[in-house]
Order: sequence, then structure tokens, then C-alpha cells
Amino acid sequence: MTSKLAGTAALVTGASSGIGAATARRLAEEGASVALVARRRDRLEALAAEIDQVGGNALVVEADVTDRSQAEAAVQQTIERFGRLDILVNNAGLMLLGPVVGADAEEWDRMIAINVQGLLYTTRAALPHLLKAAEANPRRVADIVNVSSIAGRIAWNGYGVYNLTKFGVNGFTESLRQEVTQRHVRVGVLEPGGVETELGSHNKPEVRKEMIDPFYEQTEVLVPEDIADGVAYMVTRPRHTAIGELWIMPTAQA
Repeated sequence: MTSKLAGTAALVTGASSGIGAATARRLAEEGASVALVARRRDRLEALAAEIDQVGGNALVVEADVTDRSQAEAAVQQTIERFGRLDILVNNAGLMLLGPVVGADAEEWDRMIAINVQGLLYTTRAALPHLLKAAEANPRRVADIVNVSSIAGRIAWNGYGVYNLTKFGVNGFTESLRQEVTQRHVRVGVLEPGGVETELGSHNKPEVRKEMIDPFYEQTEVLVPEDIADGVAYMVTRPRHTAIGELWIMPTAQA
């Protein structure tokens, strides 16, 4: 294992699959102790065992971050286990597509809860600990990476509320960046294009057939490790360097 993040602790939401799991592995490879936060405990335990087998240090935290008390408890468990928190990766997310006319309002509620409220709750709970870590060794800097989307930059027909949540993540990230970065808590947004994950699988079959499957069939998309590379790049910069925005696209989509 390398040691760019030796002596640090990270918390990754949505760590049970896809980008979250790949990011947790990568941060562990860089030397961070990693809290794995998601609802699917069996997957978290398998990932933790994988990280531990190669000499890493992982904590399983079964939590639904859309519940503020569970988000706060996840941060507290991380502090109790590792004694600190240096890196927060807000990755948990949901993409449910379709027209606004006749939409299922419960789908909107679920997206807003996960993509926006969960991110806010976890960030609020983590910030005091990140500010403390930014004043201490080994790095005297801390990081928040919010995983947004190209849908936070460009709106498309059928993406309405998903666009709303990701534009909101981008706006919140920029505001928080201005608030705390000079205190050496770096805040950045990472905006992936198409990635081969479970993200589209939660949609209705007709939506997948019309809006999602054709793109993935015709495009050489990214893999989760591509995004994990981006997160690692952002959080391993020297203390005097802050990456506010990183846009990672498939070459065929750019």
C-alpha cells in the first residue's frame, strides 16, 4: 500500500457498490482508514473484508443517510473508531428519470432525500471534525468531495428532478467551498458522465429501454475506478492546492 493518506480517516457514503465501493478501495490503497456507509450491510462487510485482507482498515456502518439521526450516528461511529475524520465523500445517489407531466411524486421525494438531504445531513455532522483535522497532523488539510453529475451542468428532457438535485449539489458545494476552504477544508464537486454502475437499474423497465439502455449500448462508458481515480486525485493534492470542480466524461460522450 502507498501512504499518501497514511494517518487519515475517510467516510464514503453509498459505499456498497459502484463508485462508492471503488472510491473506498482506492482511499484505503492510499493509506486512509475508511468508514463504509450504506444500507446494504452484506455488501459492506464483503468490501471491508476485501480491504482488510490487503492491509487496510475498514469500518462497516449500516445507515440510511436520508435519516438525519442515522447520518449523524455514522459520523460519530467513524470518530469513535478512528479518532478523527479527514475526508468525506458524499457519493450516495439515486437517478429516476421520466417526464414531469404525470410523474410519480414519491420518486421525486426519494431523489431529493438521497441526493440532497442525505448529503446535507452528512456534511453538517462531519464539518466540525473536518475543521479540527485541518488544523492537525499529518496533513493539516481536510477534504469534502461531493459526487454530482454532468446532469448538474446540463439539463435534459426527462431528467428534470434529477437535474434539480444535481444542480443543487453543485450550488451548495460552491457556497461551502467559499465558506471553509481558507480554513483548509477543501470542498470540491466531481461530475461524472456515463459510468457503468447500478444507477440506472432503479428506473422502470420502459424508462430504461427508452432513456438509458441505448446510451450504454452505444457508448464506451466509464468504470467506477475512473471516478475513484478522480476522488483520489482531489484529496491527495498538496495542502496549498484545492480542486473545486472535476468533470470526468467518457471520451465518446464529451
